[in-house]
Amino acid sequence: MQFGLHFGSRGNAGEPDSLKELALAAEKLGYAHFGMSDHVVVANTVNSAYPYSPTGRFFAQDTGVSLEQVTALSFVAATTTKIRLLTSVLVLPHRHPVLAAKMLSTVDVLSKGRLTVGVGVGWMEEEIALLGGPPFKDRAKASDEYVQAFREMWTADRPDFQGQFAQAKEMLFAPKPIQAGGAPIWVGGEHPGARRRAGRIGDGWYPVAANPKHPLDTPELYYEGLTQAREAAVGAGRDDSLTGALLAIYSRIGDEQEGRDGKRKPFTGSAQAILDDIEAYRSKGMSHFLIGGDGDDLPKTLERLEEFSQDVIAKVDG
Repeated sequence: MQFGLHFGSRGNAGEPDSLKELALAAEKLGYAHFGMSDHVVVANTVNSAYPYSPTGRFFAQDTGVSLEQVTALSFVAATTTKIRLLTSVLVLPHRHPVLAAKMLSTVDVLSKGRLTVGVGVGWMEEEIALLGGPPFKDRAKASDEYVQAFREMWTADRPDFQGQFAQAKEMLFAPKPIQAGGAPIWVGGEHPGARRRAGRIGDGWYPVAANPKHPLDTPELYYEGLTQAREAAVGAGRDDSLTGALLAIYSRIGDEQEGRDGKRKPFTGSAQAILDDIEAYRSKGMSHFLIGGDGDDLPKTLERLEEFSQDVIAKVDG
């Protein structure tokens, strides 16, 4: 079992000194992944519904503050030596696929092979349009092609990929990522389409636990989703060894949070309750568990990360 952290690219994770301190602390405390989210710009008017809020309102839409994700992870790469760098997740329609592939390959090279690429199709139609991405209705198909193009550029001596939305041909692409076959790709998303995409083209499934429309708040629901992803992998002629990850941004040691059934929300409450949840999900195929690292107060955030490391991570067998 490996553990990781997810940060919005703002607040403490948006300032150089505090970002460096968080990264060094995470590495020292035994977290395996350091993830950062992806927004480049935010439109003045956002009508798209944010999928991880009951109200559909994006919490950062009034300020638009966000470091560019891949650039920020290169800073973390220079600060650390062991922790893996995670795009959590990279919104595929935000960037031209050739440029995105080169940015990601660069981080993998500079980090000596420590990049994991979490990817998603995106939810904010207005942002994708501002960045010149594909039509919103076509973002899933385009995203599939982007991932296929990544793999072609990362592995082929003479890339030759021709899709409707992505082309990679008549070029030399170097340097390649350090990791054989390119950086591993974890496909985010909770919708059945995202699960199938993870199976078809991903190395892992990386959903968020708190999607009101597609909750994963029981081990059985998580198992159902991972099984769908692995069945899609087999259907695509691949093996079923897909990595099972989960991001529970809200996870905290302390007061129990109320879940949708009026009972305790999983991964909240006492350290022992969280340990029990982790073991239950682990028995259903989860091998990577990530929590939210953001906090308004840096010292208190560092204390919380240390507490989770000592009271949860250190007590998980394997």
